[in-house]
Amino acid sequence: MVLNPRGWRLGTRFAVIFALVATVIIALVGTLAYTTAAALIRADVRNGFESTVADLSDKLVEIHGQEGGGPSAGPIPFLSSDNLQVQLLGPDGRRTVSVEDPAEVVFFTPSDADMELAATARPGVVDMREQSIEGQAYRMATVSVGDGAGALQLLQRLSPTELMLDRLATQILWVGLLVALCAAAVGWLVGHRTTGRLVRLTDAAEYVSSTGRLDPVGPGDAHEEGNHDEVDRLGSAFNAMLARLARSKEEQRRLVQDAAHELRTPLTSLYTNVQVLGRVDRLSPEARESLIDDLRGETRELTALVNELVGLATGDHEDEAMRAVPLREVVDRVAERTRRRTGRDIVVDADDSVVWGRPGSLERAVANPVENSAKFDPDGTAPIEIRVRAGAVEVLDRGPGIDPEELGRVFERFYRATVARGLPGSGLGLSMVKEIAQAHGGRVFARNREGGGAAIGFQLPEYGPGGPEAPPG
Repeated sequence: MVLNPRGWRLGTRFAVIFALVATVIIALVGTLAYTTAAALIRADVRNGFESTVADLSDKLVEIHGQEGGGPSAGPIPFLSSDNLQVQLLGPDGRRTVSVEDPAEVVFFTPSDADMELAATARPGVVDMREQSIEGQAYRMATVSVGDGAGALQLLQRLSPTELMLDRLATQILWVGLLVALCAAAVGWLVGHRTTGRLVRLTDAAEYVSSTGRLDPVGPGDAHEEGNHDEVDRLGSAFNAMLARLARSKEEQRRLVQDAAHELRTPLTSLYTNVQVLGRVDRLSPEARESLIDDLRGETRELTALVNELVGLATGDHEDEAMRAVPLREVVDRVAERTRRRTGRDIVVDADDSVVWGRPGSLERAVANPVENSAKFDPDGTAPIEIRVRAGAVEVLDRGPGIDPEELGRVFERFYRATVARGLPGSGLGLSMVKEIAQAHGGRVFARNREGGGAAIGFQLPEYGPGGPEAPPG
């Protein structure tokens, strides 16, 4: 069976990664610690043995130097230790060992160098070496007594030291294994805690994909108090995305429903007039002319409605680049175009306000209330005024005004005031003005003028001196 890490759950991957990292760290630290400890312990044991041999050599020299010195001048210093075997090697090869348990005596054959030291007249001469006896490692030192009286031999077992180092290595290994297991457990817990929230997000995404429903993800662990990690932020962003998608879907549904409702009237009228065209030969010239005028009017209204719906649905104005826009230039263009189309007198009173925005969108936001003023007061003689003050654009007319109860709804999509329901239009224009103003960080307003008429406009933050330091997003 071939393991495929790509198919592992995230919790398993965390556990394996944590365990591997812990294993590598413990291996490096353990190896360094063992190597250092082993070197220190071996050096300490060796130094202790060498110090004992040196003391023995100095004692033998001291005894030999006394008056009447020689082997009979004083007792030979036999040493006793659990790790040391001390024996007297005679010049004839005989050995004397002082031990409590004869079974622990280590037997070995003296070397030629040992026999030479046993026969030498000079005391305190040392020969030191390591030797293997019956498969065990020993450290051996031979020290001459002097005057050919023999030599003292010290034999140190190295196995206790190595056994202690083996136990140390075993302990490091078990501690490393325990740490690796703990690291794996911590990794699994971290991974499980993280993946638990990710699984909910994945399930939610699959649920949205399969059902089309945009229900938000439950808070669960992602919103515990004090928990604001990346997964929590992802869950919050995912919920915000679902909320925006839900709003967009609801707005799309409402737009389609409202558009179907608004399109039904001009389409029905067009269908009726087309039916009448089938009997155009029976109509009088006046009736035919009236029919053609109706068709033209319905076609224009339908075209304007479709254009407004397309602009509203696609948000084409958002493709235009943002820049500093002098409002005077915008209202001058709108005033000139409206004068040409309607023949009405348009008066512009503008200061030097500059805003950060999209010129085409702002021009449309100004043009809509200006065209409404001309449409709602076709026979009026009073000029239509466009006033610009400190980023505020206000269109004033002397038309029928707005019912006070409807002032708060004139910017709603497809809403048409009572006085406008007998006139052409879709009810989308002012809603677009509102969306454009809000997209530029502003707001809209509407009120009735004293003496009759209405004042409709929007307020935008100024850009430049007296305005924000940076362009609004």
